[in-house]
Amino acid sequence: MTTRTHEPELLGRTVVVIGGSAGIGLETARRARTEGAEVVLVGRDPGRLERAGREVGARRTAAFDATAPEALATFFHDLPAPVDHVMVTAGGPSYGPLLAMSAAQVRDALSDHAVLQLEVARNAVGRVRPGGSLVFMGGTGARRVARGLGVASAATNALPAFTAALALELAPIRVNLIAAGFVDTPLSASLLGDRIEERRAELRATLPIGRVVGPADVAALAVHLMVNTALTGATYDIDGGQQLVS
Repeated sequence: MTTRTHEPELLGRTVVVIGGSAGIGLETARRARTEGAEVVLVGRDPGRLERAGREVGARRTAAFDATAPEALATFFHDLPAPVDHVMVTAGGPSYGPLLAMSAAQVRDALSDHAVLQLEVARNAVGRVRPGGSLVFMGGTGARRVARGLGVASAATNALPAFTAALALELAPIRVNLIAAGFVDTPLSASLLGDRIEERRAELRATLPIGRVVGPADVAALAVHLMVNTALTGATYDIDGGQQLVS
């Protein structure tokens, strides 16, 4: 009987993770390393980023605010060689009643996530190898319009079309969007505080998968989007069936 060994799917590739010092980003970096990739981590907090870099054996780390266009452009310009894949977990929707928001706040809420994607895409040209990929993070929680979500629904629903447009403009670089529901990350725990265990129990009882989605689930999808060269311009939901029972 012949034993087949697993060939690392990212061997010889370089993966940049923007927002890679914790949660989904760090787990994706860990998964990419398991698949043979060299990783470059970007984060805001220098101390946390340094610890994450040591943990996964990152080739390089860079501490800066990815939403600052000049800093982002400098980072890509200073990369010593082209890279293969870039994942962006930084950024997220803003919630709140529309009428309580100023015009400037609405503009920021509608544009922040999309502008970050645009700036990453702009700087990826010439730095990401043809056939490589950009993987962005979105969400499913604000897709349905509801009181209290405010402008978040509009911002969330714009990202799939934005991703598809970038995929056409950046080809042959591939561009995809991961839309996650609740993911059990340290950030989720900090936001929910004492309610985190209650939320976990609720999801275990109601989700069709019978468990809570974790960072490793999202990381597995992210790596698949990197290695499957037939995938571009699409949005991939990962919420354990949360939308079906909400």
